Amino acid sequence: MNILDKIIADKRKEVDLKKSLIPVSQLEKSVLVEQKTIALASKLRNSNSGIIAEHKRRSPSKLVINQNLNVQDVATGYENGGVCGMSVLTDGKYFGGSLDDLVLARAAVTMPLLRKEFIIDEYQILEAKAYGADVILLIAAVLSRAEIKSLSEAAKKLDLDVLLEVHNEEELHKSIMPSLDMLGVNNRNLKTFEVSLETSKNLSKLIPDEFVKVSESGISSIESIQELKQYGYQGFLIGENFMKTDNPGQHATEFIKILES
Repeated sequence: MNILDKIIADKRKEVDLKKSLIPVSQLEKSVLVEQKTIALASKLRNSNSGIIAEHKRRSPSKLVINQNLNVQDVATGYENGGVCGMSVLTDGKYFGGSLDDLVLARAAVTMPLLRKEFIIDEYQILEAKAYGADVILLIAAVLSRAEIKSLSEAAKKLDLDVLLEVHNEEELHKSIMPSLDMLGVNNRNLKTFEVSLETSKNLSKLIPDEFVKVSESGISSIESIQELKQYGYQGFLIGENFMKTDNPGQHATEFIKILES
């Protein structure tokens, strides 16, 4: 069993437990369910930088990235720095995140928030909305075409943007459908954790123009982004590059200034 299979097996148990503790009717009563969402896709289309900055404490590939920062401070720093949106890891066991991180970020900023999670059940989509997300992530590697369709359509009913993540051509072909807003190419192989920007370059021509193209993982330099823009990418998810510093917001600000100069 590889790490991705292990994460999904644990996630199924976690979701079943949560459903028994917090019913859908309770989630539907959250004041945030009624809040108007902010579209990340349109922000990326109209941005010169296209940066989606991440809040991530740790990961299976890098055991500790940064455990010391307050999520509200990180969110405020990112927003002041001019990022298009913020990705918030909510998986606890493998990434050290939580839904509390999402709701605290929502209290601090008005920019679009992406719930970065291993979504396998519609319950998690309602949960995302109830805790303040504007966008959800779906990972093609762990979902069938039918699941991608039902989950993305459930998200659209809640007015959430959908970012669908692929790693290869096979995943991309099974995933293209009208209920998606953004197609993300993860440059990290989830089975080996090796990273290559060639993945984004090779898949770029296969992504229809109606979707915003997002490149994810392994993006640490201005040059990488400038290069990927030539392949039609408008969004760039940056996690560890900012989070491994003492002040992610300041580093994001400086990065964007140079990128836009």
